[in-house]
Amino acid sequence: MMVKSTKKPKLEHSEFSGEFENDGVTVLVDIFRPAGSQDDWQMEVISQAEIVTSWEEPFATDKDAWEEFLATIERDGIHSFLDDEKPAVH
Repeated sequence: MMVKSTKKPKLEHSEFSGEFENDGVTVLVDIFRPAGSQDDWQMEVISQAEIVTSWEEPFATDKDAWEEFLATIERDGIHSFLDDEKPAVH
């Protein structure tokens, strides 16, 4: 008999992951991929109100993901991660 595990796969988190504060707002940036893999990196930004913003397209490197996060802050402002009125997908 085969038993399927419901455990989530272990994730490797980028050194770029962590809290980011700008303009009085703090968000958690999580850049991750399956542990032990060479898969592309995924990115999520989580606000203090637990609004999760995810990017649909993966990133070749964790640095690419971090640079996209910084570009989004520059372009749209950190408050763009607090708006739950629109779908939180980039």
